[in-house]
Amino acid sequence: MKRKVTLLLASMLLVSLTAACTGGSSAGGSSQNVINIGVFEPQSGDNGAGGKQEMLGMQYANSVTPTVDVGGKTYNVKLISADNQSSTDKAPSAAQTLVSAGCPIVLGSYGSAVCIAAASVFGDAGIPVIGVTCTNPAVTQGNTFYFRICFLDPFQGTVLANFAKDQFKASKAYCLAKQGDDYSVGLCNYFMDAFGKDNCTYETFPDGTSDYSSYVANAKTAGADIFFSPVSTEAAALIIDQAATQSLNVPILAGDT
Repeated sequence: MKRKVTLLLASMLLVSLTAACTGGSSAGGSSQNVINIGVFEPQSGDNGAGGKQEMLGMQYANSVTPTVDVGGKTYNVKLISADNQSSTDKAPSAAQTLVSAGCPIVLGSYGSAVCIAAASVFGDAGIPVIGVTCTNPAVTQGNTFYFRICFLDPFQGTVLANFAKDQFKASKAYCLAKQGDDYSVGLCNYFMDAFGKDNCTYETFPDGTSDYSSYVANAKTAGADIFFSPVSTEAAALIIDQAATQSLNVPILAGDT
């Protein structure tokens, strides 16, 4: 948690300076010495808990550094948030809210899929965005306005596959992703590429799933000695409970969530 807050604090300081440098006396769309920084995060939905953590880090950074001096003038830094609801359908409208609010720069989001879905809104408006923990390469690929401060899924997928083989001597993996989720599906694919797809059983579950008993049973049937499922913290808790109920008794791995 300390590492995460440190990264968030560093990003806040960076974007504060960047935003200030884009505006003169009316930086951030304000004529009262205020710089608005957009916070594009899920406050509800599957990733609401993770989004809340990131927002707390940004709010903490803002409390530590509430002002910035530019050209001999002091500006107050104000955070303006928009809930993308962990939904690719809702993400563009949340992004448009921040564009309409006159934010010259935006932070977020927790969840790569919503970043990808909203990227064109920010790009069309010419607003730079810094992703804090969105790890799918497609977030920044081909975008000259979307940046990030975290590692990528090809890296952590490879590290996790090597960890499974070296630490647990795993030879068969069961991989479970959320259907249609860029982060979950993407990270599973990178893991399988490094682990060896011929040694993996791969399945996806639809949005709204609350019963993971069949997937855990399938992992047992497949004879998997590692269970890899990079999903939301809410889904992970249910998967872990079901694994305990069925005495799966193999290590469960996930990504940065």
